[in-house]
Parts: sequence; C-alpha cells; structure tokens
Amino acid sequence: MLKRTLISLLLAAGIAFAGSASAETKVGFIYVGPIGDHGWSYQHEQGRLAVEKELGVKTSYVESVPEGADAERVIRQLATSGHDIIFTTSFGFMNPTLKVAKQFKNVKFEHATGYKRADNVSTYSARFYEGRAILGTIAGKMTKSNVVGYIGSFPIPEVIRGIDAFTLALRKVNPEATVKVVWVNTWFDPGKESDAAKALIDQGVDIITQHTDSPAPLQVAESRGVYAFGQASDMKAFAPKAQLTSIVDNWNDYYIERVKAVMDGTWKSTDVWDGIKPGMVEMAPYGDAVPADVRKLADEVKESIVNGSFHPFQGPITNQKGEVVVKAGEVVSDKELAGLNWFVEGVEGSLPK
Repeated sequence: MLKRTLISLLLAAGIAFAGSASAETKVGFIYVGPIGDHGWSYQHEQGRLAVEKELGVKTSYVESVPEGADAERVIRQLATSGHDIIFTTSFGFMNPTLKVAKQFKNVKFEHATGYKRADNVSTYSARFYEGRAILGTIAGKMTKSNVVGYIGSFPIPEVIRGIDAFTLALRKVNPEATVKVVWVNTWFDPGKESDAAKALIDQGVDIITQHTDSPAPLQVAESRGVYAFGQASDMKAFAPKAQLTSIVDNWNDYYIERVKAVMDGTWKSTDVWDGIKPGMVEMAPYGDAVPADVRKLADEVKESIVNGSFHPFQGPITNQKGEVVVKAGEVVSDKELAGLNWFVEGVEGSLPK
C-alpha cells in the first residue's frame, strides 16, 4: 500500500469533508499508522467501518499521522470540518487532542490510551496486559531455550505493563525463563521490526512477542523456524506455522456506543479501561503448534481472568533488583498500572531514560 504524504492526506480529507456536509452526525478518526498495517491502526479501522455499517453515519479518517505537531494540524482540520466526534487513536496524540479540544468546545474528542481528560475529551484503552498473561503462559510452556524475545515500541506504561504481565506469566509456569527486550522506538516500521526479530533470534530466542504493529516479526519467525505471537489482530495469514495466537483488539462495540451517545445527546466525558470479560480484548485461535495441554492451561488462565479469581499483577511480585514490591495476596492498583515504570524480575535490560 502506497503511503500518502501528510499534505495529500489533509487535502484528500478536506475534499471528503466538503462533499459530505449535511445535518447528520460526522465522525472522524486519526491513525498513527497505515490502515494496512494489519495491527493497531487496522483494528481501529475495523471499528470505523463497524460504525458506518451499524449506524449509517458518514465517517472520515486520516492515516499515517506522526505524533506531535502534525497530529495537532490534522486534529484541527477534522474539528474545523464539521465533525461532531473525533477519535484520536495513539498515545502521542494526547496533548495535541487536549489543545485542539480547548478551542472547539462543541466537538467531542475520544483519545485512546491516554490519561488526560476534559469536559469534551474522553479517554479509553484496553487491558492488553490480560492477553499478555495468556501469551506468557503459552511461551513459558513452549520455549526450549528458556529465552523469549519481546519487541517494544516505546517505553510508555502501556508497553511496560505488557512486558511485565508477559514475564510474570512466563515465569509462573517456567521460573528459569527470561525475557530479552529490544526497543525499536516506532509503532510501525517493518524494517526495524524485522531487524529486531532477527537480532533476538541470533541471541538464542525461540519465541517472539511484540508491541509493534506490522506482521514483520512474525514473518521473520516463520522464515527462521521459531514461534511468535501476533499483535492487535489475527496475523496467522502472514505466519501460518509460527503464530501461536494473537491478541485481538476489538474496538467495534465501543465506537458504536460512543457515536450513538453523541447522536442521542447522552455523551459525557469518561475513562474506559476494558479487557477480556467485556470483549475489548480477544484472543485469536491457537496455532497448530500449540499442544493440547498448553491450550487447556491458557484457557484456564483466560477463564480465571474473566471470573476474577486471578489478576495478571497479583502478588507476590519481585522487581529486577530482587525486591518484593507486591506482597502475596495483593494486586497492583489501576492507578499504579496506569503509570507503571519498572520491570519485574526476569526481564533482561533496563528501561531507556
């Protein structure tokens, strides 16, 4: 898929907005990656399409928008083009969203994965770490080298939570296993993601997971004969032998609900953080390589999260320094999870400064 420049995106968006001017509700989306990334932005795009299908409203989107000044310009363009609600779907869009929202009080804004709200700005995210606990369980039972790789995008709480939840679950079933983390400092860059996967495999990793958005790491795993997990959507088509399962982000119901609220006048600023039980986080079918006993164990972990008998951040938890930071029977609070900035025991390497 050819990448369009930001300028051409804005021009195309402006034409689309002008052509759809009417009294009906207008919904806008801004994506950090291309809708063809088959990961994060792709799944948000599925949510946009679900809104159109379910509610019959006209929607607009701008893809591949860098976080920062470019994002602010795009968000403002959407706000000045008659949109009633705008979904900004990346952590780095947080401050630009707040800045534009102050200038457009009558427009509703929804920011994904952030923590700053206003009267016309809501926040929403998913408890991806619940899915990471399932991945970690599978990895712990299937690794032969006891060295598992993790490709991280940026060292923000969302990603750190994922690494820690994965590692805790991994070591619960395999105390000898460790996790090597490689940071690529991007959400979507197939070249960098591929290089990171190759580097991890060269260091003895036999299973790879990722918090980046392209299927490139899976494809490397497939070509090198190791296993991997997909990210945000079911990526099995890209690695039919390598993919063990994938976390699937399901934004459809949330987007439909929030647009309905704008349409009927009931929209209010809220903070939503849902997981497996409400269906915002799903798991792709197991790959053929996952043994029956491992599937059973993974299903048990999933069910225990759903029924509340288990929490991925349930103590005892020890940090990298060997200090017990969460006592047995205690659970890390949502407030601390939202700002998590430390690694658990078993994660190799340190957090970038």
